[in-house]
Amino acid sequence: MKAVIDRFEGDFAVLELENGKIVNVPADIVPQGAKEGDVLLIEIDKKETEERQKRIKDLFERLKE
Repeated sequence: MKAVIDRFEGDFAVLELENGKIVNVPADIVPQGAKEGDVLLIEIDKKETEERQKRIKDLFERLKE
């Protein structure tokens, strides 16, 4: 998914999504140096997701012991 930075308002970045919706997100989660008009890519990091799920599962299993 892509989002365009429309503007910054205080502590928020106003993004326009591909579907035309406008959303406000905390400016501190926008990549440093990003500016109005920049296109952001929002994607799932499948590898990191799997690694996190495995770590959580392993912790849960250790708690059950």
